[in-house]
Amino acid sequence: MTPITCVITDDEPVARKGLQGYVQKIDFLKLEGVFEDAMSLNTYLHSHKVDLLLLDIEMPYLSGLDLLQSLAQPPKVIFTTAYEQYALKGYELDVVDYLLKPISFNRFLKAVNKVHQLIGSTSATATAATPTSMSSPSNPGHLFIKTDNKLEKVILEEVLYIEAMENYVAIHTTHGKLMTHATLKSVIEALPPALFMQVHKSYIVQLSKITHLEAGSIGIGKASIPISRTLKEGVMEAIVKNKLL
Repeated sequence: MTPITCVITDDEPVARKGLQGYVQKIDFLKLEGVFEDAMSLNTYLHSHKVDLLLLDIEMPYLSGLDLLQSLAQPPKVIFTTAYEQYALKGYELDVVDYLLKPISFNRFLKAVNKVHQLIGSTSATATAATPTSMSSPSNPGHLFIKTDNKLEKVILEEVLYIEAMENYVAIHTTHGKLMTHATLKSVIEALPPALFMQVHKSYIVQLSKITHLEAGSIGIGKASIPISRTLKEGVMEAIVKNKLL
């Protein structure tokens, strides 16, 4: 496969140097340029074509978001930023991934492997775009939980989020709240990982039900669900990768 050409744009020298080191370790990436701001990148793109932008967001004069919005046919983009609040906008602009600084090499490799797959395999792209039966409204799946001395059927499609409450778990659905004697761990093990994700030691959310994202929390309707610091990177990855918002 032809190497994937890329450029780095970041106003922080340490960040630029770190990304350069990462790119040099990956044989299918070819670094074509390094820029300190989006204005310089904009000028470069008028006369050069690249496959991938490793793009910071908050930069002087022109942000990475503003630059991307101005491009008629942008390359693949991986945002590299210290700010989580732009994840929703990144989704709207169809970025490949959204990396929060400080960025580990393993996380960077995972992101560029996505680009490799998107560029190098049209069949993989078609497969990724095909809905699974698990998420199909005609086959939503269900669980039975014990509540009020009876077994209650819970349709997974109707679950908004799940909350741990001491020795009980509250399952919040579109129809109301159900209580059951269980642990959050036992619940998450019974749920399909493609649909549900634990975002805090006390909360599980259905990704497709997320309505908005704020600093440190997820919105599902009027409910505000905290995001654990240790789980935040995985949450951001799920939101951007799966495009479920």
